[in-house]
Amino acid sequence: MDIFDKIEIMEERREKVKLGGGDKRIDAQHERGKLTARERIDLLVDEDTFVEINPFIENRGLDFGAGEAPGEGVVTGYAKVNGRLIFLFAQDFTVFGGALGEMHAEKIVKIMDLAAENGAPIIGLNDSGGARIQEGVLSLDGYGKIFYRNSIYSGVIPQISVIMGPCAGGAVYSPAITDFVFMVEKTSQMFITGPKVIESVTGAKINGEDLGGARVHSTVSGNAHFTGSTEEEVLNEVRRLIEFLPPNNKEKTPVKAPQEARAIGERIDELIDIVPVDGTKVYDVRKVINRIVDDEDFMEVQPNFAKNIVVGFGRINGETVGIIANNPKMMAGGLDIDSSDKCSRFIRFCDCYNIPLITFEDVSGFIPGVQQEHGGIIRHGAKILYAYSEATVPKITVILRKAYGGAYVALNSKAIGADLVFAWPNAEIAVMGPGGAANIIFAKEIRESDDPEATRAAKIEEYREKFANPYVASANGIVDDVIDPRDTRKSLAMGLEMLRNKKKDLPYKKHGNIPL
Repeated sequence: MDIFDKIEIMEERREKVKLGGGDKRIDAQHERGKLTARERIDLLVDEDTFVEINPFIENRGLDFGAGEAPGEGVVTGYAKVNGRLIFLFAQDFTVFGGALGEMHAEKIVKIMDLAAENGAPIIGLNDSGGARIQEGVLSLDGYGKIFYRNSIYSGVIPQISVIMGPCAGGAVYSPAITDFVFMVEKTSQMFITGPKVIESVTGAKINGEDLGGARVHSTVSGNAHFTGSTEEEVLNEVRRLIEFLPPNNKEKTPVKAPQEARAIGERIDELIDIVPVDGTKVYDVRKVINRIVDDEDFMEVQPNFAKNIVVGFGRINGETVGIIANNPKMMAGGLDIDSSDKCSRFIRFCDCYNIPLITFEDVSGFIPGVQQEHGGIIRHGAKILYAYSEATVPKITVILRKAYGGAYVALNSKAIGADLVFAWPNAEIAVMGPGGAANIIFAKEIRESDDPEATRAAKIEEYREKFANPYVASANGIVDDVIDPRDTRKSLAMGLEMLRNKKKDLPYKKHGNIPL
């Protein structure tokens, strides 16, 4: 047998691996409205850039009673996305339901290690029936090795999970540790315990979609950061996200020149009309963000969860920034348990990967109530304080309107490490709103007045002018400048340029103890 015969055998083996579970199982996958592992890879990566690693790995002679498992039910390798190196694995549901066994896990572990060693993002396309029962503890050990790497590589390289089918039991903990989770509507689910077990134990009847589908995790639990109606839509959003991120924690984000060139000094007149001066009137803060970022290109993270806070990625002058903004359209922009968690986690991600933070503040305070107090708002709210204080990236705050109480302090105030704080002329910075403050401070005068309501109104205005206006904070150095709203983009761009080479070291420690 000469070399050409051996090459032919090699190619035959490769084709067999590429066929996965065979035509019938591929057809069944398509009938479920799902693509195969390799079709998904083709959609995700740049054309002709995928290089497969370990295609011929096999299990160690275990008899599953279901034939062979080509490629061990997972495709691994490296490729480029928008010209940038990434590593990936894609579970193959056509091979033993994508179930994870010893060698399946070994392939994933090897590609994760390669990603970390080469400083590039790792993307996991999850579609698996869970652990291979036939392999017993070897399957569980495999999951443990993956969880370990998810943890130690957290903050080293970006980790992205894409749920494209079932992800149940212990398998869900790997996506939960990663930085971002994408889900496909109608066809992907995540849950610890399936509907049948829940019914047998509790008697409650629920289907997989209502228990752990994309809608539930993107609106209720907060476990999913992005969703899409089709696999193609979701994978396109993964490609978009990669463009905003650096390859690892030692490098800065790539610069992307705006398509629509705008002079830094160009005033944005629309900002005057978007934010009402009256603090009781609502508006959508995303309109402010879109006017300020390059090309109105803002990629919101968790848009349907904890809507009173908006977080996401944009660019100013071509450089990626992480944006946190109260949204008065929902719950008056106040902070509650869920928004505290959403905000804190995003801040820490940006700090891990050298992404400057911009905060647009219009906050009435932490949401009051028995449910919030008993649910742990103290502990959850403290996460915001901790995350901002710990972050060493450039941090800029713009107070658009209200900034009251502990929420003002928590949202990147000067006291907890903001590099620059700007305020619009109509900003109100105080322990509480002028109405509540006047009722306490001037209670006796109001009560004894001939016209209590008129006196109360006058005292509210007096408090607003004497104590809550931004010039009081500016006079004490707590606000760096009071700016024309139309110049907000200019102020941010110049501030970011000044802070570009910021260096700040925290006191030596193994790690802090964030109030989880």
